Amino acid sequence: MTQPLADLRVADLTLNVAGPFCTQILGDMGADVIKVERPGKGDDARAWAPPYWGEESATFMSLNRNKRSLAMDLKSPEGLDIARRLLAKADGFVHSLQAGAVEALGLGYDEVRGLNPRLIYCAGTAFGTRGPLRFLPGYDSLMQAYGGLMSVNGHPGQPPARIGASIVDMGTGMWAVIGILGALRQRDHTGAGAQVTASLFDTALMWSSYHLMNYFASGEVPQPQGSGTQMIVPYEAFPTADGHLMLAAGSDGLFARLCQALGIPASATDPRFADNPARVRNRNQLCDLIAEVTQKEATTHWVTRLGEAGVPCAPILSIDQVAVEPQTEASGMLLRAPHPRVPDYRSLALPLERDGQRHGVARVPPLLGEHTAEILGWLGYGAGEIQRLVANGVVQLRSAP
Repeated sequence: MTQPLADLRVADLTLNVAGPFCTQILGDMGADVIKVERPGKGDDARAWAPPYWGEESATFMSLNRNKRSLAMDLKSPEGLDIARRLLAKADGFVHSLQAGAVEALGLGYDEVRGLNPRLIYCAGTAFGTRGPLRFLPGYDSLMQAYGGLMSVNGHPGQPPARIGASIVDMGTGMWAVIGILGALRQRDHTGAGAQVTASLFDTALMWSSYHLMNYFASGEVPQPQGSGTQMIVPYEAFPTADGHLMLAAGSDGLFARLCQALGIPASATDPRFADNPARVRNRNQLCDLIAEVTQKEATTHWVTRLGEAGVPCAPILSIDQVAVEPQTEASGMLLRAPHPRVPDYRSLALPLERDGQRHGVARVPPLLGEHTAEILGWLGYGAGEIQRLVANGVVQLRSAP
C-alpha cells in the first residue's frame, strides 16, 4: 500500500500521550517522524512502568512506533542549532511543551516560520492560547475533571470516576492530526505553512458536547448514568446469572423485540413504556422489570437469544477476553511485526482501512537515541562532528533498553 504521507518529514518534540499519539498516526501513514528526546531520560513515558515488555515500557511502546529517536540537549546552543537545521528541512513540527517554554527556546511559531515558511507548526496545549488557565499544565485526568466528563461517569451516589482510558489525550492527538492534514491540503494550494493548535480542554469539552447541549436545552445538570445514557432507555448493562449484559434497544421496534425475547411482550404496549420519552420517565420501573428476567440466565444464553431476535446486545468482556475474541483477530487490528528485543510483538493498528488494507509497522518503537547518528548525518554532520557532540553531552547515541 502506498503511504499517503510518505514524502513528509515531521519533527516530534512531544511527551507522554497526546503528542506521541498524534505523531504515531502520522508515522503510521508514512511520515518520517523524528522524535526529539532528552539525553539520559527521553520521553517520560519510557519510565511509565511496570508493566515492561522485555525491558521497555509497554505504555511507551503503545504510542511510539514508526518513529526515529534523536536524543539531544535542546538547552545547549549546539543542540538548538541541530533543532533549527531539522526544522528547516521538515514539513511538520509537533510539540507539547508548556506554554512559554517553546518560545524560551527560540522555537516559537514566529521564529520557526522564518526558518521554514512551508512548515506546518502544531502545538499540543493544555488550555489553548486564550483564557485564565492557558499557562497551566494539563493531564488527561485533570481535563476529564475540568471538562465535566468525570461528573457524568460512574454510578449515582458513588465517588467520581475517571474514564479508564486516556480519551482526552488520545482525542487531542486525533484532532491535531486532522488539523495537520487540513493545513497540508491548504499548503498544496498556497505553498505556505500554517499554525495548528490542539487543546486538551477543548477536546474534553467536545466529548461533553451532548451533555452540554442537554443542559442548555433543559437547565438540568446531567448526572452519572452508570453504564447507561440519559436520553435512551433501555440502553445499559443488566445483571445475568453469571455477570452482566449490555443492551441497546434504542428504538420502539427494538424495544418490542426485546420484550418478546425476554418473555414480557405486554411491556411493549404498556403506556409507561410506549415510546422512548415514556421509558426515560419510567426508567427505574422498566430497568427493574428487565433485570428481574435477565438475572435468571447466563450471559451467553441472552447473547444468543437476543441476537436471534435482532436485539443489539453484548457481553462485557475483560481485556484478556478482548485479546482472544475472534472478532479482534479477524479485524486485523492486531499488528504483528519482527522486533529485535520483544518476541511476539503486537500493537494496535490505526482503526481505519484504505483499499481494504491497514497501515502497518515499518519501525518498532525506538530505543532512546537509536537513530541519532543516522539523523545527524542526514542533517549534514560529519562523523567527527557527531563524536564531538557526543563527547560534549549535546547528543546521545543508542542507549541500552
